[in-house]
Amino acid sequence: MNVLVVGSGGREHALAWKLAQSSALEELHAAPGNPGIARLGRCHPVRADDAEALLDLSRQAGIDLVVVGPEAPLVAGVADVLRASGVSVFGPSADAARIEGSKSFAKDVMRSAGVPGAPDLEQPAAPCVVKADGLAAGKGVFVCRTDADLEAALPRARALGEPVLVEELLEGEEVSVFALCDGADALPLAPAQDSKRLRDGDEGPNTGGMGSFSPVPFLAPGGVEGLVEAVHAPVLAELGRRGAPFHGLLYAGLMLTDGGPRVLEFNCRFGDPETQVILPRLDGDLLEALAAAAAGSLAGIRLVAGDEAAVTVVLAADGYPDAPESGVEIAGVEEAERAGALVFHAGTALRGETLVSAGGRVLDVTGVAPSLAEARERAYEAVGRIDFPGVHYRRDVGLKAVGVHS
Repeated sequence: MNVLVVGSGGREHALAWKLAQSSALEELHAAPGNPGIARLGRCHPVRADDAEALLDLSRQAGIDLVVVGPEAPLVAGVADVLRASGVSVFGPSADAARIEGSKSFAKDVMRSAGVPGAPDLEQPAAPCVVKADGLAAGKGVFVCRTDADLEAALPRARALGEPVLVEELLEGEEVSVFALCDGADALPLAPAQDSKRLRDGDEGPNTGGMGSFSPVPFLAPGGVEGLVEAVHAPVLAELGRRGAPFHGLLYAGLMLTDGGPRVLEFNCRFGDPETQVILPRLDGDLLEALAAAAAGSLAGIRLVAGDEAAVTVVLAADGYPDAPESGVEIAGVEEAERAGALVFHAGTALRGETLVSAGGRVLDVTGVAPSLAEARERAYEAVGRIDFPGVHYRRDVGLKAVGVHS
């Protein structure tokens, strides 16, 4: 099977890395890809949002399955253009991708499906959460615990050019729950927890994600299946009733409150950086599963989480998330890999033979080990071997989970 991975970040590198392990894979292609993916397959200078160019590439390369990584191309309808021309795609239609592309649409779907989320506030008042309605690359959510936070957040949210929603601030543990979907049924994957804030102690602005870990120790065994049945299944059914069946990865960001799980957001694609801890733990053929979901039937597909734990630490550029510096030389990636870590390229480029930064989140360093404590130790040991000027990373990823599950 010839596969095309669309995107250029750490999530896409992790997907390419896992797909490359399938015995069914013949050729791996990426558009546009990155230097890490280029070690696994062939990268093409095609933008992730250029549907017609992706279609041309698919025809030229004899692509059997396109796996779309980022949300923006999905919301823009890339999958629709490819499917209309007979190309099999893992990723939802534009109508189904509105579950991420519009928070107000997602809320309407949830109300119809009977899935609880965060209540809306008629008037902004701290504590609350301010959200831009549309896509904002993980940077459109502002947690406001004080009036000063709220006064600062409202103009920043409005500056994103989208309608603004204000919700009640929910308290509890957050968990990211993923399911492969074939339009009707959902196959749960391992859960993860993401460190969204820029700095240690969950301080600073929200980002696309500064690290993640899996398993999630405060979820009881079998808890993921129950959450998917309570959250994903009704939403899938409601999207189907609306004529927008969901084929792809449905990702629910949940808050486990004292009153039960509440949906914070839905995403229409694999999480980033959660994918970088979920896939290394996965037992089974991911390519087979994605192809089955794209074809509309997950019957007989099994994907289970192995016994090992994984921790990912994101290395970000100086100035991230507002004005990240790029073009900075990166050293030590090979040393980190020799130390036993997986290093996924998130925002890198080659300048001649030199690896340089080319994005806000530059590298994702993943440690895999029998326990979260060991996985965390392995990840940070490898982080210490990588260096580039201005590098920033959190030093507490997975720390609170280690005392619960080690």
